[in-house]
Amino acid sequence: MFSYRHAFHAGNHADVLKHTVLLAILRHLVQKDAALTVFDTHAGAGLYRLDGDYAQTSAEAADGYLRLATGELPQPVAPALQDYLDMVASFNSKGSHKVYPGSPFIIQRVLAERGRDKLKLFELHPTDTKALVANVAQLEAGRQVAILREDGFEGIKKFLPPPSRRALVLCDPSYELKSDYARVSEMVADALLRFATGTYAVWYPIIPRPQAHDLPKKLKTLANKAGKSWLHATLTVKSSKLLKDDEGAVVRPGLPASGMFIVNPPHTLKDVLKDALPQMVALLRQDNNAASTLEHGG
Repeated sequence: MFSYRHAFHAGNHADVLKHTVLLAILRHLVQKDAALTVFDTHAGAGLYRLDGDYAQTSAEAADGYLRLATGELPQPVAPALQDYLDMVASFNSKGSHKVYPGSPFIIQRVLAERGRDKLKLFELHPTDTKALVANVAQLEAGRQVAILREDGFEGIKKFLPPPSRRALVLCDPSYELKSDYARVSEMVADALLRFATGTYAVWYPIIPRPQAHDLPKKLKTLANKAGKSWLHATLTVKSSKLLKDDEGAVVRPGLPASGMFIVNPPHTLKDVLKDALPQMVALLRQDNNAASTLEHGG
């Protein structure tokens, strides 16, 4: 259960999609004066070293954030993608790309500009929880940030609806367990009953597994039945077909694509991503199967 560590995947193409979308949602939500509560159901360690042993083992950031940060970018860069790049750069000294902020640190950086918002982080992995506590302590954020060593799927229930009546829930489990797919849809269904006006952002991998293909369909059905608007964005960087090496052994291609499904998205998000997604495809493509999709409804 605890074998997954996001440190192996920090800064990959899935993080580029997830954190660009997350940041765009946050920028819109904090425009209102009313307090906002943000929940991260699977927070991880919060902060990662791209020059560390974990990240270097898989080197996935090389085909994700680092390709954007060190490569030649089109002009102009889509505002949402530029905002993401500027956010990650703000955690590094000029010209350095060693530190990658996970969702908790991106969220906190936006909320820190205001003094009335709350961030609640759930994490069960013992090592990641310890790292998360140490990393968050450096922020000296006080009561603004709370870390709970709990199952985020269940822990979120007691906080909905929040006192502020405004909330964003980010749910991005590892999907290491096949049951995570069902738990995601169950959590969203329950959350919509408890707090129908919250914004719910779900990241998921697009892999050759029935549960992965069924999840966005289930989320779309939940949103439609609840009479809520939704937005579904995907980014594919390469084919999902299994390959063979020179000796004929099957080689898994790694994660080929991922998606973000948002219930009650900001009305500005569709246009923001319409500009950013094509640039992600052009910059992060690994073969001719690279593509993006953007659907919305409700």
